[in-house]
Amino acid sequence: MTSSPTAHTAEGSHAYGHKPTVFAAFLHFDLSFMIWVLLGALGVSISESLGLSAAQKGLMVAVPILSGSLMRIPLGLLSDRFGGRRVGIAMLLALYLPLLAGWRAGTSLGVLIAVGLLLGVAGASFAVVLPLASRWYPPERQGLVMGIAAAGNSGTVVANLVAPRIAAMVGWHGVLALTTIPLTLVLIVFAALAKDSPTRVTKQSLTSYLTVLRERELWWFCLFYSVTFGGYVGLSSFMPILLRDQYKVPAVTAGYLTALAALAGSGLRPLGGYVADRIGGVRLLSVLFLGIATTYAAASRIPALTPMVAVLVTAMVCLGLGNGAVFQLVPQCFRRQIGIATGVVGAVGGLGGFMLPTMLGQFKQHTGSFAAGFIVLGSIAACALLLLRWLMATNVNWKLSWRRAEVVGEKVRMRAA
Repeated sequence: MTSSPTAHTAEGSHAYGHKPTVFAAFLHFDLSFMIWVLLGALGVSISESLGLSAAQKGLMVAVPILSGSLMRIPLGLLSDRFGGRRVGIAMLLALYLPLLAGWRAGTSLGVLIAVGLLLGVAGASFAVVLPLASRWYPPERQGLVMGIAAAGNSGTVVANLVAPRIAAMVGWHGVLALTTIPLTLVLIVFAALAKDSPTRVTKQSLTSYLTVLRERELWWFCLFYSVTFGGYVGLSSFMPILLRDQYKVPAVTAGYLTALAALAGSGLRPLGGYVADRIGGVRLLSVLFLGIATTYAAASRIPALTPMVAVLVTAMVCLGLGNGAVFQLVPQCFRRQIGIATGVVGAVGGLGGFMLPTMLGQFKQHTGSFAAGFIVLGSIAACALLLLRWLMATNVNWKLSWRRAEVVGEKVRMRAA
């Protein structure tokens, strides 16, 4: 599969389309996301094998999310400086170590915690391959392009569909070993297809990257992404354990139901970016935060299995659309430092994913129910909605979703003509 870059002119600047890179970025992110949540997909089998408590289950699932989140910042910086292709290849190579270590030595919670920390490399894929794809395209197409590449979080679906079924046949240790097969295939395809954009910013000083940390908007994006992406990755990782502990669902069935919810969220992420391109990411987020708060409130009532699954699927839809909306906004603000901006926002978003399973596990162990945990999550989403509405009322950039002034002006001139 080959394709030569095609130049386009967009409002006086040159951008380049390169579909093979977008496809390669999608594959990288999909495989990485699958590996990142693998302990969660195998959570029922692992916890029953090792006799873990509710709190230990939450910790085991949460550790890869935490380490992956923290790794996004340095790897986003490396991506900016040395190119997403080279960094992306190095990340795939690094994933062989935890998979093989878990296969051969995963016999205690301590070893699995170490394996989970190393699996965090997969979670950092976000800060590398999304900028790799994004830099080929102009600002007005960022929502759709980043949504397509980031739809690779459908790796959650693959993990929950396949891992429990294979674990039933060869054991969960065998699943870790067999995962090296798709890892090798994606490594070959990514190395062959991915290319760095010729417009990539290179060899800037470290200070020039870190100036982005002074921008208030970056931290607002971090907060909002911790609700959307943190909710998505945390819930999709912990859902098999939740269904098993609360409803006594078999491991394979819990995996299928989790895959259904994850598919709803990941499949609609590109749509979230597309809609945000049309109406503005801020306006879309304000609607989605209301939906997220409402679904968490409904989940806190711990209904029967069928309505609970419907509630969780709806929550994942809102979370997936919200992920696309947030990352329609980030490139509008931080075009030159998109790698580090993506890394920071993704890191904090992942920290939200670390808190969700940890908190649900702790509430379950100490109160005997997941209800209080969902109440807290719903309250956080409601607070995010209030903060977003305040920003829209007090800051014109938030109100316009960072649509560039010349674009708005051109539309006004066209209407006048």
